Amino acid sequence: MSRLAKQPIAIPPKAEISISDNSIVVKGPKGTLTKPTHRLVSVEVVPEGVQVAVRGTSLEGKALVGTYASHVKNMFKGVTEGYTKKLLIEGVGYKWDVAGTKLNLALGFSHPVHVEIPAGLTVKADKGALTIEGHDKEEVGQFAANIRAMKKPEPYKGKGIRYDGEVIRRKQGKKAA
Repeated sequence: MSRLAKQPIAIPPKAEISISDNSIVVKGPKGTLTKPTHRLVSVEVVPEGVQVAVRGTSLEGKALVGTYASHVKNMFKGVTEGYTKKLLIEGVGYKWDVAGTKLNLALGFSHPVHVEIPAGLTVKADKGALTIEGHDKEEVGQFAANIRAMKKPEPYKGKGIRYDGEVIRRKQGKKAA
């Protein structure tokens, strides 16, 4: 069994949790998150916090307990503090700007790329940085990954879109004779 699920998860002061038969709903100052539960995992509110346990003795249930404990912790953090991802762009002529609910990218293609920003996310574009904020960790991470996938950094000059703090392994390139 997971070490994460052995101890109850503390409920932050600003957050509320309600559990129905097959879903977990967490409310807080940043928003509301809903997650369906698996049939092999039981989630219940106890005086110490939220307890995640296995229903039965199946191997799959034991594997899912830690995952659901992490999901509940991430939901609490999301509705109280929120999540942020920062992307950096590098390259001549590469740029981005936010226009309403669209992100406009110039990535060296023959055409500009327009991406719809999902509801619930806040995107701010600076000269070389793009900040994505939201209360759902999965949504923030997936949107950042989709943007990065449009122009991954290449290993010779490092041009492209990368995460803040990501290190690109550079290759030497051709040598002069």
